[in-house]
Amino acid sequence: MEPCCWLAGVPHRRLRIYYLSLEFYMGRTLQNTMVNLGLQNACDEAIYQLGLDLEELEEIEEDAGLGNGGLGRLAACFLDSMATLGLAAYGYGIRYEFGIFNQKIVDGWQVEEADDWLRYGNPWEKARPEYMLPVHFYGRVEHTAEGAKWVDTQVVLAMPYDTPVPGYKNNTVNTMRLWSAKAPNDFNLQEFNVGDYIEAVLDRNLAENISRVLYPNDNFFEGKELRLKQEYFVVAATLQDIIRRFKSSKFGCRDPVRASFETFPDKVAIQLNDTHPALSIPELMRILVDVEKMDWDKAWEITQKTCAYTNHTVLPEALERWPISMFEKLLPRHLEIIYTINQKHLDHVAALYPGDVDRLRRMSVIEEGDCKRINMAHLCVIGSHAVNGVARIHSEIVKNSVFKDFYDLEPEKFQNKTNGITPRRWLLLCNPGLAEVIAEKIGEDFITDLSQLKKLLQFVDDEIFIRDVAKVKQENKLKFSAQLEEQYKVKINPSSMFDVQVKRIHEYKRQLLNCLHAITLYNRIRSNPTKSFVPRTIMIGGKAAPGYHMAKMIIKLITSIGEVVNNDPYVGDRLKVIFLENYRVSFAEKVIPASDLSQQISTAGTEASGTGNMKFMLNGALTIGTMDGANVEMAEEAGEENLFIFGMRVEDVEAMDQQGYNAKKYYDRLPELRQAIDQISSGFFSPRDPGCFHDVVNMLMYHDRFKVFADYEAYIQCQGQVDELYMNPREWTKKVIKNIASSGKFSSDRTITEYAREIWGVEPSALKIPPPNLPRE
Repeated sequence: MEPCCWLAGVPHRRLRIYYLSLEFYMGRTLQNTMVNLGLQNACDEAIYQLGLDLEELEEIEEDAGLGNGGLGRLAACFLDSMATLGLAAYGYGIRYEFGIFNQKIVDGWQVEEADDWLRYGNPWEKARPEYMLPVHFYGRVEHTAEGAKWVDTQVVLAMPYDTPVPGYKNNTVNTMRLWSAKAPNDFNLQEFNVGDYIEAVLDRNLAENISRVLYPNDNFFEGKELRLKQEYFVVAATLQDIIRRFKSSKFGCRDPVRASFETFPDKVAIQLNDTHPALSIPELMRILVDVEKMDWDKAWEITQKTCAYTNHTVLPEALERWPISMFEKLLPRHLEIIYTINQKHLDHVAALYPGDVDRLRRMSVIEEGDCKRINMAHLCVIGSHAVNGVARIHSEIVKNSVFKDFYDLEPEKFQNKTNGITPRRWLLLCNPGLAEVIAEKIGEDFITDLSQLKKLLQFVDDEIFIRDVAKVKQENKLKFSAQLEEQYKVKINPSSMFDVQVKRIHEYKRQLLNCLHAITLYNRIRSNPTKSFVPRTIMIGGKAAPGYHMAKMIIKLITSIGEVVNNDPYVGDRLKVIFLENYRVSFAEKVIPASDLSQQISTAGTEASGTGNMKFMLNGALTIGTMDGANVEMAEEAGEENLFIFGMRVEDVEAMDQQGYNAKKYYDRLPELRQAIDQISSGFFSPRDPGCFHDVVNMLMYHDRFKVFADYEAYIQCQGQVDELYMNPREWTKKVIKNIASSGKFSSDRTITEYAREIWGVEPSALKIPPPNLPRE
């Protein structure tokens, strides 16, 4: 029987939610499953009785790294919350044979290695060949009296693999269904008929390549045909599955010839995680109009009511814009449908704004130019009933700039849904010591209602609680230090401040600003060796997209600074700079609980939300950050005085864009900045290759879109305040407690409750289903 979402003995909820994403960054599953089933202690004991160590066992599991960073990890947190909230929800994506690459550092440079995570099988998945579905590509369109027909297509089969998603102690198990590409058995057997049987069998690989590998770009659009195939593959298979389930449920009409789709939007909600599954919109139209023979306007109404779109970025290089030539070849019928959608949309806009040709150009789904392109974000906005950003500041930018024309047209469509993280994985699982100290004070209900952490505010001055929180942090640091020393052969000072920036390497995230601070600290220690300094271990980790030259140079710079600083006897254990290799979910679970300072230092207006920032806050690190993404709301919840906020605000950045950013002005005015840049430039950190960082310096001096120098002075000064507070451990820990107590808003349970009520029109349920061994009422 197909997995089903049961609620209090009722097999079919009124509405099913389909979360479509090209990425699900799940990490490991064993410990998470034990936690959510409430079996961790029992398993621990049983394994111990067998003479084994559960932690050792957990380390053997490969991460399911089917995502790049924030977007894919958010999808994983959302699945956990949807199950915990008793929603009938399905995650749909691709079962990549190779996930995000493993990162090796060789001579200070990133080297990529294939992530063969399925090599020894995956015990958590179940293949469902009985639900295998065909997906069509290429071909041509015939217009007949009966309507349009897409013919002469190439077929690829989509094989579903199901992974259970357990809610937290509520006996609800949802499903993540990932599609794998299979060649059909008659694939290319025309070649077989002329004797080239071997070629025909080898060619099956071309079809199966679709689900071979995750594209390793974060916040960057790569317009490759294989990627477009992946996007259509997941959409086409998923929509067939959705419609099959709709028709077979008691709500759909059982007439085999024709089901009634009137109730479709009441039973089906499709959430598009960014524009990657945008083809859901024309594909649903194709099915309703071409296959179900529905009137266009009715089909369009159903499509809009069913789909909703989450925007994840405002960076222009990240927006998907597909060349029409490629689209026409691969999906000829979908191109026709998109043209019709666009024409009707533009007719509507023209009627409201007569003579405003420029507005029509700005709002078109089709972008004119040397190479005509399809703007997928515009398609999503037009084809959805709700459009949301992922933090308040981001949703405002979406309304006021990115989609301003669309907001003017339909303001009621636009919403904000601030991201969140699951407290099961990101507190209970990764930081059991802290979870226990909290539970002793306020009970265990915070695990499914994180807002209860507010109750900790009454213990801010409780000396025993302050001591306990500090003790847990110190234990986490000692444990993490031991792992680091084993891995990097660098002696770590466990009483130093653990200053951590872990996230994808990208210019907008400004790991370079962090580097400049590390160099500045180093220079201060060197010029004042007898002065007392607050000891720091600066850790930076993250992957660079393989084709992103500047990001790879940034990694080389970090490792080069580490080489110099860590081997300088004048510095000793006062400063260490470590690049954390192969940052991934399972590593985040170790580093975040051990961190003192969390760096969230993107240029204001560039980070849509950030979710790492929330994990650090919940785990007792203090944040140094700009007023960007969810940092703004974190500062609002905890009080700005309990974070280290510095630098330009969005308005300042906009003003600077108007007048022009001149990096040299800061270089000339700030001696410590000039010294740092001159050292990088002269080869001080790369003596064997003095010109190594020419590109980095050139970028910072002459074409830095993210204005690193403009925030340098404020950042260095703010870091001084961090040092000052760290010297007073009691006051530091009080701020930590205030942060933990204020992090309740950032639970993905709260986020999903808002999606459910305000976008999907369904109410979450706290009902616990009776276990299978008890009779249902």
